[in-house]
Amino acid sequence: MKERNALHPDFCLSTVQKATNLQTQVLLQVSVTNRSQSQSLINSFYSELGIGLNGLQQAVYWAEPDRPITDVSMSTSPAHTTFIIENLKESYQIGEELIVTVQAKDFGNKSKSYGGDFFQAKLFSSDQKASVFGEVVDLLNGSYSVRFLLPWVGEAQVAVRLIHSSEAVQVLKRHRDTDSDRVYFNGYYEGPGPDKSRLSEMVNCNVKWDKNGLESMGTKDCCCEYNDPRTGETWRCQRPKSLPCSALVYHSMGGYRNRLTNQEKMLMTQTNKGVNGDNSIITIHGNETIDVTEKCHPGIHTPVPAGFYLNDVWTSFVCSTQHFTPQTTTECLKNKHIYMMGDSTMRQWFEFLVKTVPTLKQMNLHVQYKSGPLLAVDVENNIDLHWRAHGVPLRTLKTALADLHYISNEIDDLAGGPHTVIMFNLGPHFTTYPLDFFRHRVLRIREAVLALLQRSPDTTVIIKTVNTGYKDIFGSDWYSLQLDRILRWAFQDVGVYILDVWQMTACHYSNENIHPGPVIIKNEIDILLSFICP
Repeated sequence: MKERNALHPDFCLSTVQKATNLQTQVLLQVSVTNRSQSQSLINSFYSELGIGLNGLQQAVYWAEPDRPITDVSMSTSPAHTTFIIENLKESYQIGEELIVTVQAKDFGNKSKSYGGDFFQAKLFSSDQKASVFGEVVDLLNGSYSVRFLLPWVGEAQVAVRLIHSSEAVQVLKRHRDTDSDRVYFNGYYEGPGPDKSRLSEMVNCNVKWDKNGLESMGTKDCCCEYNDPRTGETWRCQRPKSLPCSALVYHSMGGYRNRLTNQEKMLMTQTNKGVNGDNSIITIHGNETIDVTEKCHPGIHTPVPAGFYLNDVWTSFVCSTQHFTPQTTTECLKNKHIYMMGDSTMRQWFEFLVKTVPTLKQMNLHVQYKSGPLLAVDVENNIDLHWRAHGVPLRTLKTALADLHYISNEIDDLAGGPHTVIMFNLGPHFTTYPLDFFRHRVLRIREAVLALLQRSPDTTVIIKTVNTGYKDIFGSDWYSLQLDRILRWAFQDVGVYILDVWQMTACHYSNENIHPGPVIIKNEIDILLSFICP
């Protein structure tokens, strides 16, 4: 499903905060005031940022059912939905395209007349360990068109999965926008007590954001609030009974609250199901390969497909990439300061590099490993490799809150330069929050990156996209796809590398996991190093 302008260098954080507040006020007034005036104010907010609101609206648009859903039988049935290969030929040439049509049907085997289903499709060959991602286009009438490039010589078959029905997508959307505290966190307060004892209390914490269920924690004097002046974000915890707000020391994941109705639960059971269709063997001939000769450079466009697997090796269509050995990996990273920020999928890159470079040794910083910060150094080759988790919200084990830094603040505090590589990702920990909260976080990072590239234009900045993997109400791929589109929209013309791992994780034959296996990680690292050392 398909998815310019720099921020003015003097555009300060206070302007971002004021503009964001203005935007929120405008959105609340839209229903009771002149809509065209309100829309004009919102558009001016994004114009000042140097990006267009229309692009964002197009990026996250998703079709909805055109009628009330009164019974689960009205929803898309993966068992009845089918696909056909259009104009199937006896054989094809490498580089040709294959078009597939998917027809969504309900549980009564009746063709649906509206769109909004979330399908994923791939072309694959089990024997050749080959696969390529298919671009799904919603025709908004119950039919979907899928385009495949035929990139290898041999045989292939089509596979289509219904990730979520259009009706289940509406369940996801409703809970994202109104039920954000279904994932909650713990805050741990510690301080001195009587007779040299130590007091400790654990309370619930979460993001402070208007509406969307987070106000259930309480009002007025219920809570301690921790505002970060640079990001404008506020973290809020229930007020402890015997300790001051200043005594907050640790953070951890709290738990999950499943508030799905019975009907919603039934709609969500038809998730990630294979669709029946034409299982014909596609025969592909040819003597040439599809070569990409363009050198990797910041800002390069990511096509669909972005590449393909053959014998478990990914060939990129983005730019000319290399396959790295431990020796060439070390040579690439020599004299580099590498800063990784994000979640555990970014930590996988850190772990891979530590295992791959024999002279890179990890230090024991005596912190919670799952949230960091982590550090590895190679004195011989002058490499320092850092990883740290992004700031709250973060689903993690008990960790010192002081160790959780917002990505934008970290970037603000780095000088940058030709020996500095910065990479980050955001996604799975934000799936339960409204899009405007994630957009606020991303735009602040965008501002920090633009300021960094202004003071040190030879700094390498790489954004890792979201993985596929989750399929439930707390972290669905549909949520992740929406966040991914916002991230791409915000950085479309900033002059950074975007490493697309969405397609790499969606089309591989291994069981889907938010933490991909070694084969996928190795291929991701090859692209990463090709960006760093083109």
